[in-house]
Amino acid sequence: MEKQMMKAAVLDRPLSIEVRDVPVPEPRPDEALVKVHCIGICGSDVHYYEHGRIGRYEVKQPIILGHEVAGTVVKVGSAVTNVAVGDRVAVEPGVTCGRCDYCKSGRYNLCPDVVFMATPPVDGAWADYVAVRSDFLFKLPEAMSFEEGALLEPLSVGIHAMTRGRVKPSDRVLVTGLGPIGLLALEAAKLFGVTEIYGSDVMDSRRALALEMGAAGVLNPAGAPVKEQLDRLTGGEGVDVIIETSGSARAIADTIGLAKRGGRIVLVGLPTSDAIPLDIPALVDAELDVYGVFRYANTYPAAIQLLSRREHSIAKTITHRFPLSRIREAVETARTQKDASIKIMIYPNEEMQSNGGSLT
Repeated sequence: MEKQMMKAAVLDRPLSIEVRDVPVPEPRPDEALVKVHCIGICGSDVHYYEHGRIGRYEVKQPIILGHEVAGTVVKVGSAVTNVAVGDRVAVEPGVTCGRCDYCKSGRYNLCPDVVFMATPPVDGAWADYVAVRSDFLFKLPEAMSFEEGALLEPLSVGIHAMTRGRVKPSDRVLVTGLGPIGLLALEAAKLFGVTEIYGSDVMDSRRALALEMGAAGVLNPAGAPVKEQLDRLTGGEGVDVIIETSGSARAIADTIGLAKRGGRIVLVGLPTSDAIPLDIPALVDAELDVYGVFRYANTYPAAIQLLSRREHSIAKTITHRFPLSRIREAVETARTQKDASIKIMIYPNEEMQSNGGSLT
């Protein structure tokens, strides 16, 4: 029988991407086939597009990128019972083994055998359809848009950062770096009940959006010393938790002097250099706790519940919308217009775009 074909954006090598006809994946017994409604462009997608590798993961053969996805189930495998044809779902893109000690202890994001979408050699979902193991599909409430469903993936990073940093409503929080992850970490802090949240970024537009999304104040690292700016905002009391998402070596080093004594530092952003000098005596003297964040675990159900119970502004992070047919233009916009773009959303079917916004 002749295979059905679909459109997908295929990256051959750095800066070379085009939409091609590829076979529609056939779901295994424990998988469901999802018709992609919308899918975000992540910083990792841009990095693979520009450089062809991230750390030990290298694009050695054509690959489909994209892992921030929501859509509709159109086919299920014989063993699938948790979703049905017609269900609107968000996709958690990292499928783990379920058997190792990390999986069994609940820290499945550390599973050594994880298969993560759009991480070479695994294909992602910049395509019409994607097949996913059904236990990594989460039904969306009717009131939640597909775009919000796609944003659950980057929001999950922020929620996991809050969990790792033991954030509580009484904490004063600083988010450094106000790109998509930073802004959604700000939103995650709000979902955790935090009312005093500050943001730091060199770009005026991103600081302005942070204020619009509920930040109590913002800092410009390119201006006066950050410590002075933070002291003015907090009356010299400092912050309990710093969520560092920029990956800037300077911002990472500065966290030691910005967190109050006994505070917590959560490192999310990856620096370009593996080694960064830190003031260890100051860290020890202040008894600071430092946490690393690797993706997320057990966040999707909580994120869906939290978003369903209160007003939120995660969709404000979407600045551009493109059809899949213009994928190269979309990725170039993300790569070269960082001052104007935050989250760019891709639509395989232009008619499926939601929320009343227009395609770019």
